[in-house]
Amino acid sequence: MSVSQRSDTNRMPQRWLIPRLSLMMFMQFFIWGSWSVTLGLVMTQHNMSLLIGDAFSAGPIASILSPFVLGMLVDRFFPSQKVMAVMNLAGAAILWFVPHALETENGALLIGLLFGYTLCYMPTLALSNNIAFHSLASSDKSFPVVRVFGTIGWIVAGIFIGVTGISASTTIFSLAAVCSVALAIYSLTLPHTPAAAKGLPLKVRDLFCADAFALLKTRHFFIFSLCATLISVPLGTYYAYTASWLADAGVENVSTVMSFGQMSEIFFMLVIPLLFRRLGVKYMLLVGMCAWFVRYALFASGMGDEGRALIYLGILLHGVCYDFFFVVGFIYTDRIAGEKVKGQAQSMVVMFTYGIGMLLGSQISGALYNKLIAGQPTAENWATFWWIPAVAAAAIAILFLFTFKYRDEEAA
Repeated sequence: MSVSQRSDTNRMPQRWLIPRLSLMMFMQFFIWGSWSVTLGLVMTQHNMSLLIGDAFSAGPIASILSPFVLGMLVDRFFPSQKVMAVMNLAGAAILWFVPHALETENGALLIGLLFGYTLCYMPTLALSNNIAFHSLASSDKSFPVVRVFGTIGWIVAGIFIGVTGISASTTIFSLAAVCSVALAIYSLTLPHTPAAAKGLPLKVRDLFCADAFALLKTRHFFIFSLCATLISVPLGTYYAYTASWLADAGVENVSTVMSFGQMSEIFFMLVIPLLFRRLGVKYMLLVGMCAWFVRYALFASGMGDEGRALIYLGILLHGVCYDFFFVVGFIYTDRIAGEKVKGQAQSMVVMFTYGIGMLLGSQISGALYNKLIAGQPTAENWATFWWIPAVAAAAIAILFLFTFKYRDEEAA
């Protein structure tokens, strides 16, 4: 069955499809943005700054354990929209208890709750992609339009918690819990996304998602997966410590300032369809990776009032960093994966990036922070802190440039 036939048989009228998928993405990323951006600040307020690296490792570990298995479930057993509803409802229940762990300064309980929650949330990143790709007739053109509303959701979340003054408060978790319940209900109204391989005999290889791993035999997909994992190590540093760094740099209203990065995502997300044919997959991915080096170099040079413009420029580069690598990467994965393993393939990319890569990033940056910054947040120490992921990103980009060989015509 062709992509257009597939999308015509299971979806609502075209005029309503994109708005409803866009609302799904908006809610998905509003939830994540409402608590994760300033988690480090909240933990610092409750004397848990030394556990920030561990807290930001919960999501990556969950990304390794849960989405891949759920990818098999949605490929073979259950509709994606129903699994998404269950995951969001369970996540909301767990989030409700996080404020108590923070207020009692119970670090073990906090890490446990965050791990339990992210076990529920991280799979929904792949599930929402799967629903969108299944429903859209032309993913190259339509998916960026849908996905940009996830960025808008993240921005609105950051501005909302900043304007309401709750960005350093445990209230951010209560907000995320309420929104998770809303998304769970809304998920049941999304386009039906059936298990593509439902009814086929279940083999032992299916339990280990061997078909998805088999994609790694394709050299260019292996290189992409390797570089996606490696570039996510610097990404883990950004998510875990940018808020703390901005606070030390004297920036006020940190969550709103960080939302500027997501604002730039809107522009770059919308230009992806225009550049896709001109640059192709390889060079769009490469531009995204190079942007990580530039961003961290700007961060390393921007501590202090005289470098404030460099800080803002580095944050605005987030649109290139994220969109040109991760969004284009999801589109590329959808091209490469066969119809019956699309859910597994998207989950595998989430596992490599938000899982293995960000786990390493959270742990490495946590060790660097505790050694360089904790108790001595000077401009020189922060500069050293940021130069390390900058050099790493440059090395990964060079590796990708000389080893990734893929022609866009192969997807035709």
